[in-house]
Amino acid sequence: MLPFRVVIPVRFASSRLPGKPLLTFQNKPIIEHVFNNASEAGAASVLIATDDQRIADAGSKFGAEICMTSLDHNSGTDRIAEAVQKKAWSDDEIIVNVQGDEPQMKAGNIRQIAKLLSDNRDAAIATLCHRLETIREYEDTNVVKVVKNRHGQALYFSRNAIPYLKDVDPKVLKKNKVFRHVGIYAYRVQYLKKFVAMPQSDLEKIERLEQLRALDAGDIIVIDECMENPGIGVDTIDDYHRLKVSSS
Repeated sequence: MLPFRVVIPVRFASSRLPGKPLLTFQNKPIIEHVFNNASEAGAASVLIATDDQRIADAGSKFGAEICMTSLDHNSGTDRIAEAVQKKAWSDDEIIVNVQGDEPQMKAGNIRQIAKLLSDNRDAAIATLCHRLETIREYEDTNVVKVVKNRHGQALYFSRNAIPYLKDVDPKVLKKNKVFRHVGIYAYRVQYLKKFVAMPQSDLEKIERLEQLRALDAGDIIVIDECMENPGIGVDTIDDYHRLKVSSS
């Protein structure tokens, strides 16, 4: 496997849960858990890219390398692209985007996604998925679903329930291998530059999912099941409460 770097894009002003990177569980802020897990993955470097001094100050306290970025970015990918430009990393380097609200993302999954992209030279992006086990998740529009083909390539991502199941119960979900998308990505620097220069696609705007920009352009996204349970990502206050309960 080729060497890789991890960049964690973090902002304070989340629309659904402002300040979530600094919310604590197990006596540490969420962003510290993300950084510590990423640091165990064997990356050449782990960088926090943020636009907020409060996050930078917190990161400095636990020894993270910080890159201050613009307030004007629409997505974490745009923020990473700025950090990559500032660091002047080469076009063939693999960057793993570990989102700052995934405090239970295991180091094994980070290594897995870097290897997945390294092993698939024709792919633009690599990402991961995890099997859905509850009807609540299947019907929850905050949980992004994905369908893939037999070659391990993503066909579509949606906040709606895909694929459509006439009869929905846990046994049906398991039998049909319905997956939620896990928000971790790997891409080479060269493709990252191309991606952020492309205009948003219509589907991306409708679903509010930037990975659809790549599919709309005909680019390949390879996807694999997480080798370890990715845990709970914190998008809402309910997620945060579930996280605290799961770790108590």
